[in-house]
Amino acid sequence: MVDKEDLREQFVEAFEGADYPISSPMDLVPALPDGPGTRFESGDFSVTAMELNSKLGGGDFPYESVDEFVDDVIEQLEDQDLI
Repeated sequence: MVDKEDLREQFVEAFEGADYPISSPMDLVPALPDGPGTRFESGDFSVTAMELNSKLGGGDFPYESVDEFVDDVIEQLEDQDLI
Protein backbone atom coordinates (compact mmCIF):
# COMPACT_ATOMS: atom_id res chain seq x y z
CA MET A 1 0.00 0.00 0.00
CA VAL A 2 1.26 3.44 -0.91
CA ASP A 3 1.93 5.91 1.91
CA LYS A 4 0.92 9.12 0.15
CA GLU A 5 2.43 11.35 2.84
CA ASP A 6 5.79 9.57 2.54
CA LEU A 7 5.64 9.87 -1.24
CA ARG A 8 4.75 13.56 -0.94
CA GLU A 9 7.78 14.10 1.32
CA GLN A 10 10.02 12.38 -1.23
CA PHE A 11 8.71 14.63 -4.01
CA VAL A 12 9.14 17.78 -1.92
CA GLU A 13 12.69 16.81 -0.93
CA ALA A 14 13.64 16.08 -4.55
CA PHE A 15 11.96 19.11 -6.16
CA GLU A 16 12.35 21.83 -3.54
CA GLY A 17 15.78 22.84 -4.86
CA ALA A 18 14.38 23.93 -8.23
CA ASP A 19 14.36 27.62 -9.07
CA TYR A 20 10.66 28.52 -8.72
CA PRO A 21 8.59 29.52 -10.53
CA ILE A 22 9.11 26.62 -12.94
CA SER A 23 7.72 26.68 -16.45
CA SER A 24 8.50 23.13 -17.65
CA PRO A 25 9.62 19.73 -16.36
CA MET A 26 13.13 20.52 -17.59
CA ASP A 27 13.36 23.23 -14.89
CA LEU A 28 13.24 20.43 -12.29
CA VAL A 29 16.11 18.27 -13.60
CA PRO A 30 18.98 20.25 -12.02
CA ALA A 31 17.35 19.94 -8.58
CA LEU A 32 17.03 16.15 -8.70
CA PRO A 33 19.68 14.30 -6.68
CA ASP A 34 20.13 11.60 -9.35
CA GLY A 35 18.82 13.58 -12.30
CA PRO A 36 16.05 11.92 -14.33
CA GLY A 37 16.95 8.60 -12.68
CA THR A 38 15.88 9.82 -9.24
CA ARG A 39 13.55 7.13 -7.88
CA PHE A 40 10.43 7.61 -5.77
CA GLU A 41 9.11 4.58 -3.88
CA SER A 42 6.34 3.79 -1.44
CA GLY A 43 4.68 0.42 -0.97
CA ASP A 44 4.21 -1.16 -4.39
CA PHE A 45 4.66 2.18 -6.18
CA SER A 46 8.07 2.84 -7.71
CA VAL A 47 8.89 5.33 -10.44
CA THR A 48 11.85 7.37 -11.67
CA ALA A 49 11.52 11.09 -12.32
CA MET A 50 11.65 10.38 -16.06
CA GLU A 51 8.87 7.78 -15.79
CA LEU A 52 6.86 10.15 -13.61
CA ASN A 53 7.07 12.84 -16.27
CA SER A 54 5.75 10.43 -18.91
CA LYS A 55 2.81 9.38 -16.68
CA LEU A 56 1.66 12.91 -15.93
CA GLY A 57 -0.49 14.90 -18.30
CA GLY A 58 2.01 17.69 -18.76
CA GLY A 59 0.99 19.58 -15.65
CA ASP A 60 -0.39 23.05 -15.25
CA PHE A 61 2.81 25.05 -15.69
CA PRO A 62 4.00 27.43 -14.42
CA TYR A 63 4.16 26.41 -10.76
CA GLU A 64 5.02 29.07 -8.22
CA SER A 65 6.19 26.73 -5.43
CA VAL A 66 7.25 23.18 -4.68
CA ASP A 67 4.03 22.59 -2.72
CA GLU A 68 1.88 23.71 -5.65
CA PHE A 69 3.80 21.40 -7.99
CA VAL A 70 3.79 18.38 -5.66
CA ASP A 71 0.08 18.80 -4.85
CA ASP A 72 -0.65 18.62 -8.59
CA VAL A 73 1.60 15.57 -9.08
CA ILE A 74 -0.13 13.70 -6.24
CA GLU A 75 -3.56 14.65 -7.59
CA GLN A 76 -2.69 13.44 -11.09
CA LEU A 77 -1.33 10.14 -9.76
CA GLU A 78 -4.50 9.65 -7.72
CA ASP A 79 -6.73 10.52 -10.70
CA GLN A 80 -4.97 7.83 -12.74
CA ASP A 81 -5.26 5.30 -9.89
CA LEU A 82 -1.48 4.96 -9.79
CA ILE A 83 -1.42 5.59 -6.04
